[in-house]
Amino acid sequence: MKRQAEGSDFARMMAELQKQIAEQERARYSVELIAEARNPRNVGRMDEADARAVVRGWCGDTMEFYLRLDGEQITEITFMTDGCGPTVACGSRMTAMVQGMSLEEAGEVAAQDLIVALDGLPEENVHCAELAVITLREAIANCFKLDATDDV
Repeated sequence: MKRQAEGSDFARMMAELQKQIAEQERARYSVELIAEARNPRNVGRMDEADARAVVRGWCGDTMEFYLRLDGEQITEITFMTDGCGPTVACGSRMTAMVQGMSLEEAGEVAAQDLIVALDGLPEENVHCAELAVITLREAIANCFKLDATDDV
């Protein structure tokens, strides 16, 4: 009986802790950001990508983007990160935003565009959007590097 009571106490304590964490998230982050972080899209490394980039941000998070192209149009894009929830949300939303765009259009996406799409980011997480933009632009630059060496 004592073990059962301890188990119930532990379950109640965990439920209360989860409730507190959810309340803190809602107070700090937008509904859009929370949804994107909890259910990220286009996650994973891509075999035989046409281009890719891996960038480590100043905060220590790493972001990776993988692109599959049809000419200069992004037909598929995936990402990986070892970062926090806002970094996951930025990577996920970035892939959704640029899939189907031309490389030129995708290269024009700014951190502020991503922040607006997520209904805002706390100031201390703006670097997450910047990391996503820098990594995407690096992947786009790598497309052109690959093209330049194809003819050699």
